[in-house]
Amino acid sequence: MLPSYLTMAAILFCIGLYGALVKRNAVVVLLSVELMLNAVNLNLVAFSKYGVVPSLTGQIFSLFTITVAAAEAAIGVAILIALFRLRGTVNVDEFDKMRR
Repeated sequence: MLPSYLTMAAILFCIGLYGALVKRNAVVVLLSVELMLNAVNLNLVAFSKYGVVPSLTGQIFSLFTITVAAAEAAIGVAILIALFRLRGTVNVDEFDKMRR
């Protein structure tokens, strides 16, 4: 059962990595980072359940990762809204300068 969870997490992580590296829309990049964090959470829970010594530590770390991901998403969306108001676009290629 563990290899199927790890395969699924690897597929999710690769999809997220592709989206973070290739896509130009900042919202898609944020969603891709969230997808990669969810792949990590899946690994943590799978190793917590099917590891050598099953325990709750992986699930607890997963909860901490989910809270960090929620905070990251909120701050990221706030920054994107501010940049959109300033520049009028969410294209990542145009965010090359800190000031106008």
